[in-house]
Amino acid sequence: MPTTALYLKPNVQIEPLFDNWYAWAYLIPPATAARNVTERHLKIMDSYLSAPQVHAAAVKNPKMSGGPFIDYGGQRVDEIRMLRDRTMHDLKDLLTLSSAITDLDDLLRSMATGCSLTELYPKVPDCLRGYVELVYDLNNHPSFRIIEPLLYRSAYYKTSAQSVVLSQTRGDERPFVLSTPRLPDESSIHLSIPLADTSLDYTFRLKTDPQVWTTILDHSDIPSASQDLFRSFFTDQKSSCAETYKGRGARWRYFGHACILVEAAGSSILFDPVISYSYDSSLHRYTYEDLPHEIDYAVITHNHQDHILFETLLQLRHKVKAIIVPKSGWGSLQDPSLRLLLQNTGFLNVQELGPFEEISTEQGSIIALPFLGEHGDLDVRSKSAYLIRMGRHTLFVGADSCNIEPRLYEHIYREIGNIDAIFLGMECDGAPVSWLYGPLMTRRIERQMDESRRLAGSNYEQAVDIVNRFSPKEVYVYAMGQEPWLNHIMSLKYTEASRPITESNRLISECARRNILAERLFGEKEILLD
Repeated sequence: MPTTALYLKPNVQIEPLFDNWYAWAYLIPPATAARNVTERHLKIMDSYLSAPQVHAAAVKNPKMSGGPFIDYGGQRVDEIRMLRDRTMHDLKDLLTLSSAITDLDDLLRSMATGCSLTELYPKVPDCLRGYVELVYDLNNHPSFRIIEPLLYRSAYYKTSAQSVVLSQTRGDERPFVLSTPRLPDESSIHLSIPLADTSLDYTFRLKTDPQVWTTILDHSDIPSASQDLFRSFFTDQKSSCAETYKGRGARWRYFGHACILVEAAGSSILFDPVISYSYDSSLHRYTYEDLPHEIDYAVITHNHQDHILFETLLQLRHKVKAIIVPKSGWGSLQDPSLRLLLQNTGFLNVQELGPFEEISTEQGSIIALPFLGEHGDLDVRSKSAYLIRMGRHTLFVGADSCNIEPRLYEHIYREIGNIDAIFLGMECDGAPVSWLYGPLMTRRIERQMDESRRLAGSNYEQAVDIVNRFSPKEVYVYAMGQEPWLNHIMSLKYTEASRPITESNRLISECARRNILAERLFGEKEILLD
């Protein structure tokens, strides 16, 4: 009997799926999943079935990058048709739920006149009754609140539609995943298990904690036909794992995009985990192998797919002690609870922080701070910047904060004072609001409105105002989506003439003029703090 201990190879990737589509955060909560199935997935599949070659041509056009086009080169039409038919059958109650949300919006627009809403409850579509509260704002505009915990306990939370695909990746090039369903192929293993399944923790722990093959098989429900392929995912060569940082002071490392690892005296905080796999590349980067064996806190800034990525989080679930998330808007369709969606996918210790709420760490604290913008003017409250205190050092992790109201930072400054280092996103063009939130809208948004409401970070004037307020010693532009291992979720291609590049160049030049260390981060970066 073989007794060699085996490690999971560092380039083994997991793709979480919902109904064979890449599972990002809005495919987990039942209501937003329902809307995305009917208003995104089915429409994309219908379009592909009617004109597959149009999709094939659009995928090759850089101007269409990130658009609603299936990336199968005009092929596999029959499989897409089968997936569409299966969706219509297996998820028919989600289709009903999505239609009910539209009907409820229509009901409120036509019958909620400012008088009591009590008489409307019997008219609420049957599948939503008991799951929503009808409300007015203070100016008598009607809306509804979803009772999310109940909806997760209903038949509308489809763990049966969740699955994962395991495969080996050998480079940065991956197709854009939000517009293309994942169809079977010979190089991958499709496991029909919910995302909360603890066997995933066992599997990815094998990257650092080896086991013999028979034990691995006993703990992994791999179909017999796929076991030879699964065996090829393992090696007897030990994978590397970073030592816990024990140097004097603190250290931060940039893992790409908005992912920052801050360590001090054995404690660790990882922001917005989106991490590259290990494979041969000319572009230096930190990978999963550069993470410590345990992570005290994984911290999420907001609910966009480049900041909360289940592909990464599922691989880290076994080593993260706690996840910190912003508090949500309590039941609005566009702002589902991050705490609930993580708890329902197997993350046990999830803590919410509201503005100026704080968690103490061994070396200091994590303080949530409000940030504005970047959500197309929608009422989305589950977004936070964070102030990190490490000994005498202060770091502001600003994510995609858009400084549309400078007085906010005037008020924040009174509370926290100067900051040593600022990390700020400057993707100041941004996609139209419908690119992400369109499926949640029950009425089509006018083009002029859509184009004016952008999912954008700060431009030069907005960013330099933040610098003026907090007098930092260092300024880092990050979260620009330029690392190639993010192409499958970002699909951003800048040139030197692109506005986010020219605006961030202006900020870096202005900081240099003031003798402030400034840089636009790319690839990897390490800074040691005394």
